[in-house]
Order: sequence, then C-alpha cells, then structure tokens
Amino acid sequence: MTDRPLIGVGVCILRDRQVLMGKRLNAHGEGCWCFPGGHLEFGEAIEECARREVYEETGIQIKNLSIGPFTNDIFTDEGKHYVTLFIIADYAGGDIDIKEPDKCEEWKWFDQDRLPDPLFLPVRNLLKKGFTFEKKQTRDS
Repeated sequence: MTDRPLIGVGVCILRDRQVLMGKRLNAHGEGCWCFPGGHLEFGEAIEECARREVYEETGIQIKNLSIGPFTNDIFTDEGKHYVTLFIIADYAGGDIDIKEPDKCEEWKWFDQDRLPDPLFLPVRNLLKKGFTFEKKQTRDS
C-alpha cells in the first residue's frame, strides 16, 4: 500500500435519465463498470479535472457541473487507497469514442435504475451511501 491515499475524480454524466459508464481494462477493477474519470493533478481544480478526464477518455463535452459526494476506497488486494471525489454533470455534446482503448473496453449509456454489474468499488461505495443522480449545487454552466 502507498503511504498516502490518491485522489480520484469520477464524473457521473447524465443524459435523459441515463448515465455513461465504461468497462475497465488493464487496471485495478478490470472488468468493472465505472464513470469516466481519473487522477486529480497537482494544482488542478476538481471541475477542470472532470472536464479534462471526460474529454481524454470519451471525446465528449460536459456542462452544468455539480460537486457530488466522495468515497473512501480501499482496494485491499491491490494495496491501493483512493479518496474519490464525484462530479455530477450533464452531457453537452460530442460523439462518444474509446480514446484510451488500453484502459476502457466500451462506453455505454445505462438507465439510472439499471446499472451494469459488476460495478467498480468507488461506484459501489457511492451507491451504499444512498447516492441519487440528482444535482445539488451547480458550479458552472
């Protein structure tokens, strides 16, 4: 295990009561479904990270970002510890593309009440907290 937790940012992108999820490859949680996202870089705003990661992974744009909850995620088998910050955003446009085929097998829209299985640990922990896909406080448009 590393000395300190890493900071991850997960972006819950909403479109017509659906949420975008990708199937992970070649990393911890391989085969699990998760929201787009990645590591928060030094000096980077959380919203900036969300926009960057979504575009780098999917090629789409997001809008109406809202700060969501966080989860404390300990991957015992992999010896990793993350604090995952969630952003809830609306789909703004663009065609979905698998821009990192070494990290993601596919991107797919799922009904909010019919999420795929298995889910990545941070998403499972988020749902255990009673998370709903409603935005609370909008940070920008």
